[in-house]
Amino acid sequence: MSAVTQPRETGPDEGRPEASRPDGVQPNAAQPEETRPAGLPDYLPARMANEYTYCPRLFYYEWVEGLFRESADTLEGKFQHGRVDGGNGALPASAEEERIHARSVTLSSGRLRAIAKMDLVELEGETATPVDYKHGRPRETENGIEPWPADRVQIAVQGLILRDNGYRCDEGVVYFVATKQRVRVPLDDAVVAEAEAAVRGAWAAAAGTIPPPLEDSPKCPGCSLAGICLPDETVLLEGEPAADGEPVQLSLFGSPAVRKPPARAVRQLLAPRTDKRPVYLNTQGLRVGKSGEVLVVKEREQVRQEIRVGEICQLNVMGNVQLSTQAIQTLCEAGAPVCYFSMGGWFYGITTGLNAKNVFTRQAQFRLAADEGFSLSVARRLVAGKIRNQRTLLQRNHVEPPGEALLGLKQMAEAAERARGMQELLGIEGNAARIYFGAFDGMLKAGEDEGPGEFKLDFEGRNRRPPRDPVNALLSLAYSLLAKDYTIACQAVGLDPYLGYYHQPRFGRPALALDLMEPFRPLVGDSAVLTAINTRMITARDFVRAGEAVALTPGGRKAFFRAYEARMDTLVTHPIFEYRVSYRRLLEIQARLLARLLDGEIHEYPVFVTR
Repeated sequence: MSAVTQPRETGPDEGRPEASRPDGVQPNAAQPEETRPAGLPDYLPARMANEYTYCPRLFYYEWVEGLFRESADTLEGKFQHGRVDGGNGALPASAEEERIHARSVTLSSGRLRAIAKMDLVELEGETATPVDYKHGRPRETENGIEPWPADRVQIAVQGLILRDNGYRCDEGVVYFVATKQRVRVPLDDAVVAEAEAAVRGAWAAAAGTIPPPLEDSPKCPGCSLAGICLPDETVLLEGEPAADGEPVQLSLFGSPAVRKPPARAVRQLLAPRTDKRPVYLNTQGLRVGKSGEVLVVKEREQVRQEIRVGEICQLNVMGNVQLSTQAIQTLCEAGAPVCYFSMGGWFYGITTGLNAKNVFTRQAQFRLAADEGFSLSVARRLVAGKIRNQRTLLQRNHVEPPGEALLGLKQMAEAAERARGMQELLGIEGNAARIYFGAFDGMLKAGEDEGPGEFKLDFEGRNRRPPRDPVNALLSLAYSLLAKDYTIACQAVGLDPYLGYYHQPRFGRPALALDLMEPFRPLVGDSAVLTAINTRMITARDFVRAGEAVALTPGGRKAFFRAYEARMDTLVTHPIFEYRVSYRRLLEIQARLLARLLDGEIHEYPVFVTR
């Protein structure tokens, strides 16, 4: 069955504790207080019984973790329900003289501990028939037209709620808008048992851990949460049973020597790139206001730019740029964070809405951060992956890759995998950085045509806080932008970006973001710097000196933002899943894989290492 036949309903009050309860039964009538899942509403929405029947994992994401993303199907379903949700929700006890049609009727059942906002109830005498609108098509079988199983469960739950409120209900009706067909669902013993089992199963799933993903299911491609669920990726990384009963572990770089090739290819269920783009405001003195769903950027009361909120994924402000309260609220509601930088490019703050509602992953993150063995295992993989990516970058970009440096980085990566403690790992990382940056100048191809001036685009060694030459100024800005993007990715997944496993907690430092960005420093940050210099996007004229520090001019920053975003938009093949995604999309995928590790769904964190 295709997921596109299963639109999600959008009743605003369904499932909330304050929704109407005409049966007068107390919320704990069917389940004792001590066994009810904490933090959930007292009643299960009928549409969640639909979701549980369709996919228990989707149900868990939407109801327990509060995650939801619109798709073409959900938007169409919302539109169709908007056409039938115009009633006042009143339903008389009976219709003695004529047939009554009541719309948007909300009733609940204390016996089932379920609630439903019914699109339409047809009342004739004391017999009530619920009608549920679906925008897709019915199921075609050898026996004729039938509702899909999830739709059958949902309409049956609505019928049982009507029965528990004193009405006679012999059947329900599912109306499919696409074909304009009414499909009847008799409430016989089998259907009633199926619906009650679905309600019990949903409550049990809500009280437990997240259900496993569906395996190779045709439902997944049409699911709006496929990019969050990552079903095929999770199944692949779960491991296969070995001869001794132990799970087969994925090696540090996905070596086929320790894992059989997957039985089927990992489907790419998420778009390679996001349609939304970051916005950078670099000119000092800009003011940002709001007009409808448009951000209005002004300079001295003159409109410089208008930006549609729905087209951006983040807003980055550099230095003295003012935002109105209305603009910030609109961006928070849209899930587009506001990131704050100093004029020199130091990332020091972020404003975001309350978009990540799940606390369970953060509980696991904090609990495992106190486990020294777990922290060391994650840190070893991150550092080893970073060193291997540094080695690859040298091989790709150096004029004459120095064999001694390549050998040294190979040895440091192997040593990182065997490190016995954090201090030893820090020493290994530092030694690898010395080798790597010792050969970094060989990847710069600025040439000798810069002309006379104070600055030269060469590299003698890493320095920072403040950077004292142009290349180090670019590297610091690139790492600052990458830390910002990984902070956003962590928050989108529900992780706390300030508690990491390698970088120790420090006031104001996004330690987890810095952890996860380690393998991407050479692939994104260093590569963007090399591109900006080697293609003359940045020249020596784009730098100024302030005391001992060297910084980019406003025009230079603008040019580097283009180089950085071009790199983030570059498609790359994932070495394990073998599909192509942009680096920006990859950051979110890797953050979600860490969350899978914290939740116990996979055995180890698969660090991204380019081939």
